[in-house]
Amino acid sequence: MTADTFTDRLRLSRPVPADLDEVFAIQNDPRVWTHFPSLRHIDTTPTLQMMGRWERSWNAAGLGSWVARLRGTGEMIGNGGCTLLGGEVWNIGYRIAADHHGKGYATELAEAAVARARAIAPERPLIAFLVEHNRASAHVAEKLGLELVHRAPDAGNPDPDVMRLVYADRPLTAAQLAAALA
Repeated sequence: MTADTFTDRLRLSRPVPADLDEVFAIQNDPRVWTHFPSLRHIDTTPTLQMMGRWERSWNAAGLGSWVARLRGTGEMIGNGGCTLLGGEVWNIGYRIAADHHGKGYATELAEAAVARARAIAPERPLIAFLVEHNRASAHVAEKLGLELVHRAPDAGNPDPDVMRLVYADRPLTAAQLAAALA
């Protein structure tokens, strides 16, 4: 088990099975899926699958998504971190509970994830994978110093007009971009 990481306001912990109900409650809230409503978790099956991907990343790379709790109260307010994609890139991702949007928690969590990823494997690119109309996530990526490296229709999205963006901390090889888009 990896030790917790602390930021000014958050305690970031490697998820455990007992976190399922709290993680599901956030993933099930339609207010956190306004940019991609079809991905909302209606039951715990996709939450368990997602947590399994996090665990595989932790096991393979020593880093994955954390659960984020307020240091003062212990309330879970989200999840996020860097997850290894295709053995090629760190994907910076997060989901913050709707009642805590707009308070800078996503940036705080993402900055901690970037620092940890760079400490573990600085040669591996950092990316942020998001839909174009999610300007808040694009703003976080830009605050992290990432630049737009890819823009194309979002394959598999039920809305054919949605564009997928990939931000990165450096130019990506074809294999790295393919891993980001897989």
